[in-house]
Amino acid sequence: MEYDLLVIGAGAAGLMTAIVAGGRGRRVLVVDHANRAGKKILMSGGGRCNFTNTATSPANFLSANPHFCKSALARYTPWDFIAMVDRHRIAWHEKSPGQLFCDESSKLIVRMLLDECAAAGVRVETGCAVSHLRAAAGGFACDTPLGHVRAASLVVATGGLSIPSLGASGFGYEVARQFGHAVLPVRAGLVPLTLSGKHQERFEGLSGVALPVEARANGHAFRDAMLFTHRGLSGPAILQISSHWEPGTDLRIDLLPGRDAAEALREGRAERPAAELKTVLSGLLPRRLAERLCEVWLPNRPMRQYRDAELNGIGAQLSDWPVVASGTEGYRTAEVTLGGVDTDEVSSSTMMSRRQQGLYFVGEVLDVTGHLGGYNFQWAWASGHAAGLAV
Repeated sequence: MEYDLLVIGAGAAGLMTAIVAGGRGRRVLVVDHANRAGKKILMSGGGRCNFTNTATSPANFLSANPHFCKSALARYTPWDFIAMVDRHRIAWHEKSPGQLFCDESSKLIVRMLLDECAAAGVRVETGCAVSHLRAAAGGFACDTPLGHVRAASLVVATGGLSIPSLGASGFGYEVARQFGHAVLPVRAGLVPLTLSGKHQERFEGLSGVALPVEARANGHAFRDAMLFTHRGLSGPAILQISSHWEPGTDLRIDLLPGRDAAEALREGRAERPAAELKTVLSGLLPRRLAERLCEVWLPNRPMRQYRDAELNGIGAQLSDWPVVASGTEGYRTAEVTLGGVDTDEVSSSTMMSRRQQGLYFVGEVLDVTGHLGGYNFQWAWASGHAAGLAV
């Protein structure tokens, strides 16, 4: 079987590449070893797919080369993808500022992409693993359950290592190395943090408690919800900061973001001088957390017994609470993989390898990782669009 383009990976980036290339008259085959296309799309956003973010900018991405993503993002914007969604009459809503979700189901996004592939004459085959991939005269060759495949161009859209239960693997990194590319160290990103030993014991019994916080590490800060779990901390604020945290990194949590904690405590003392600190804190924080703070860390007395200096000290603690995390939940629950194929050896305008003519990398397999909130999908659409125009 001969094609102009072989795309390995039927996820967001691979399908977008195929749609654009097929629309330009290229003969395209998309293969994926998983049993269905777009598995990560299907589970994203709680099954409603946070398919883009209208606030997308290069500042929302982590990479050893922060300039790499600029060209593709500028040439395919969130509004370009929204136009496709609207054309297929898929209803959507803005859940949080900039974050767009399907009203109904993420299945509609996968169906849209597959319909676009069909309209462009693209062949999509799932349950189809690639083996013996190699450079060949006029392009690339490989073996598949379909038979021997030859293609003039090859797009690696295999994603990262996140959520192996959906079929994630390191195959894309292996292909990159095979053709002489450097792969930067990878680790789980947008992932819950774990606590251990006394640090876990102190928060035991708080699983399910959630509150708005500001999480800070390595000069980065994210204000959103935090959730206590049986094993540690999760919630959007923690997932965001996890991409900037590594073992040994100082992690701080502002438990009362946007408020002067000391002033709030002084007001509590003036209004309820006979009430204990844990009672006043329960009006500022979830009750179970307030009680635990006073059991383990903070002296619990009637408010009238605290001097201003003491309340100022307690307020400073609440605004800059140190957390000693032991690790992360790992790739099992991570939404993305940090690191990947070094972008220094890839064209930022076409996604083509600088080492191997006709070889392209798109999406998460590259060292480009977005923040939480639809940014990683927008990178998939934009990088796939860039490659689709170039093959």
